[in-house]
Amino acid sequence: MEISKIMARDLSEAWFLCLRQTLAEGYEYKIDRGSYAGQRRKELDFVVVNIRCPGTRPLAPDVPQGVPPPTTMEYIESYLPYLMTAHRAKGEQYTYGQYLEKQIDEVIKMYKEDGYNTNQAFMAVGDAQSIFLSDPPCLRAIDTRIRDSQLNFVVYFRSWDLWAGFPSNLAAIQLLKEYMAGEIGVSDGEIIAMSKGMHLYEYSWELAKIAARVD
Repeated sequence: MEISKIMARDLSEAWFLCLRQTLAEGYEYKIDRGSYAGQRRKELDFVVVNIRCPGTRPLAPDVPQGVPPPTTMEYIESYLPYLMTAHRAKGEQYTYGQYLEKQIDEVIKMYKEDGYNTNQAFMAVGDAQSIFLSDPPCLRAIDTRIRDSQLNFVVYFRSWDLWAGFPSNLAAIQLLKEYMAGEIGVSDGEIIAMSKGMHLYEYSWELAKIAARVD
């Protein structure tokens, strides 16, 4: 398996760089099981994306004229409760928040009461029953680390739709990080995002080429 390493200034640059990398080096295959089964996607074997200043605004990428935006701040703000609270809308199998809500409070408490030098401030998504869901959670972990009085996130996605999921997920995760940093009393830091399943579905290939200015 190839390990792709991407360094980016902010969320927008990270998205564009990932588009180019996936279009150029992604493994193309037909999906046997999962979202869009029977269709094709291009996928990086394993990717590590280091985003130095993820809080830089705007959080949503600015795409060329004529390309539909992959996300908007309105959608990102509406998505945030899905990430932070246990409330489930009708028809939803799960929300990330049902796993994270109590862990968020515990991580804040841990850092405030016990200090910053710990490796235990890890938040998990999913459980032993998740494998039986028709569409298990894609986000599986948010690990945290405070260095130089900055809160950093290390996140892992088992599967990750690059076109629409990546910009919405990371923008909402960034807002969560800013909230937690404020509650702990530290500054906002970096995001390191990893996945063994970052992909572009076939419907988005041409859009991705235009957005990333790839011939």
